[in-house]
Amino acid sequence: MLQSILFSLMSFFLTEDSEGIQETFKIDNQASKIEWIGKKVTGQHNGSIQLSEGSFVFENNQLKGGSFTVDMNSMVCLDLEGSGKQKLEGHLKSDDFFGTEKFPTATLEITKAVPQGPGKYKVTGDLTIKGKTKIVKFNADFKQTDDKLTGTSKITIDRSEYDIKYGSGSFFDNLGDKTIYDDFELIVKVVANK
Repeated sequence: MLQSILFSLMSFFLTEDSEGIQETFKIDNQASKIEWIGKKVTGQHNGSIQLSEGSFVFENNQLKGGSFTVDMNSMVCLDLEGSGKQKLEGHLKSDDFFGTEKFPTATLEITKAVPQGPGKYKVTGDLTIKGKTKIVKFNADFKQTDDKLTGTSKITIDRSEYDIKYGSGSFFDNLGDKTIYDDFELIVKVVANK
């Protein structure tokens, strides 16, 4: 009888220890910032886009997962003004590029996070753009102060994997200086609260 009770107690504590302490940090949309950079043969454009919601999950102070939704209609260009700015923003939201009327959001689901040192991770996730989901990998750095978490990352995305072909040398010949490179970058700074 005593042996049975001791075994039950040991099982309980081992289970508690193996599950660990989970903490969720919810994204502060206003404080978070995503900058995009798209390049072409003759130069580049840059702008911003907003998160609409998201959260990180930590277990025993280690990143375990997270999910994020991006408002694709919040996309703006920051290096142009006037009609040129409006034209580019409209084109990026059109079916030639991100088709935001039909696909108003993009999502990222963290599936794996491998620690690389204090606050540093190699992250793998499922990125969905225009209804297509592909695996992305990137490095991320985190700093925590009290109940606030700040995460920074640079993510390179190949737009051709999401069927965004406009101006791509991967799909069209003889584009010359009108070629737009397939890779674009996202520079991410995310602020989240416990």
